[in-house]
Amino acid sequence: MEIKREKWSKNFSEWLDWVLFGGEFYDYGRYPLKGVGIWLPYGFKLRKAVVDLIRKLLDETGHEEVLFPMLIPDSLLKKESEHIKGFEEEVYWITKGGSEELDVKLALRPTSETAITYMESLWIKSYKQLPKKYYQIVSVFRYETKATRPLIRLREVTTFKEAHTLHVDFDDAMRQVKEAIEIYKKFFDELGIPYVISQRPEWDKFPGAVVTYAFDTLMPDGRTLQIGTAHHLGQHFTKAFDYKIQKEDGTLDYPHQTSYGISERVIASLISIHGDDRGAVLVPSVAPIQVVVIPIPAKNQEDTNKVIDYAEKLRKKLEEGGVRVTVDKDMDKTPGEKFYIWEIKGVPIRAEVGLRELQNSSVTLKRRDTLEGKVVKLENVLEEVKKLMDEITQNLKKRAWENLNSRIRYAKSVEEANSLLEEGVIVEVPWCGEESCGLKIEEMTNAKVKGIPLDDRKVSDPCVVCKKPAKTVLRIAKTY
Repeated sequence: MEIKREKWSKNFSEWLDWVLFGGEFYDYGRYPLKGVGIWLPYGFKLRKAVVDLIRKLLDETGHEEVLFPMLIPDSLLKKESEHIKGFEEEVYWITKGGSEELDVKLALRPTSETAITYMESLWIKSYKQLPKKYYQIVSVFRYETKATRPLIRLREVTTFKEAHTLHVDFDDAMRQVKEAIEIYKKFFDELGIPYVISQRPEWDKFPGAVVTYAFDTLMPDGRTLQIGTAHHLGQHFTKAFDYKIQKEDGTLDYPHQTSYGISERVIASLISIHGDDRGAVLVPSVAPIQVVVIPIPAKNQEDTNKVIDYAEKLRKKLEEGGVRVTVDKDMDKTPGEKFYIWEIKGVPIRAEVGLRELQNSSVTLKRRDTLEGKVVKLENVLEEVKKLMDEITQNLKKRAWENLNSRIRYAKSVEEANSLLEEGVIVEVPWCGEESCGLKIEEMTNAKVKGIPLDDRKVSDPCVVCKKPAKTVLRIAKTY
């Protein structure tokens, strides 16, 4: 059966709204506050699986989970003027408690560098305590003035994983940034989300960072989405707080920091990139339900009851084998209606059982990614399901990476770049390395500079703006 992806790519915004609500992932736009949404039970289970994965990867690499207050005093944010300047148009302020004016203005956490640096200065005094790696998974708040989008551009980001680390010197902090990049690569690879990694240009770094690296993916509508960042903060924040530690030689110096984060944009990507015109297609490892069993009613109630009992037998067999499975016993809906619902939800495998399967001790399995079906014996069903889940995972990853790689293009001129951008791709152009030319590229293409590839890219063509010899390539793309 042909897998159509026309609505998915050409009407992506409407497609995403339909899938999130119709698939019972996320209710957006109906709560009476712009830029916030509600995780529904099915979506929350998907969210939990994704959060559990990043927790596992962080815990395995020596990170410790903490939980900081949501409220940050104005005095802390003001400690680092460049940082607050970067967020000043996005901060939510609390100025009253009940009917009384507060003597200290409070910010709803936009991010936590200042709050964590302050507490680290109380906790960590010596090189012997370093490196120290903290992380938390919390809500952050940004007064997003652009058009908000579900899971992509929000005013309350409910799944913000921020890691903050402290190091004795610059080199150890850089080692940590490289570790963060490797952690994120494992994370996105497990989810089958393809990405490019770029060093952000000087004018687009995180406020207060020495260097920023970002993971970007390409969404169905041809716009890039930043799905992860890692920042080397140097001594920027520790100097702002006049926070020093004792080094091994007995001297005092400002420690170096890093921070790196992801958000529910990961889940937006996970749902969107693998989807098709029928809805979501979930990677089996994080799918809340890996197999849905659909009993096909017989002509009489007695036989129908036997089919339902057979479906329960199948459920038990799969469950005992470690598969997340449910039986849809709602007999008020036709099998076709059930297929429609579970396809939107993206359940990797549908198991159909009717009178024919009952009589033959068999199961009809349909895979969500290709809609191909096969009949297997009940005694072999667990083995076949696990094999199918592996095949689905590999197919989704392969398809996603092929799609991304085919949509990274090279342009020798601004005119060629503009033409390619209309096709919904990431464009790489030769660049001399001068900020003025980089900003001019943004102006001339009406696109966003994404940064420099991590690999040492050599180019023989001249810079697309000044025509001087290019030092590298600069990635540009349409974004949200």
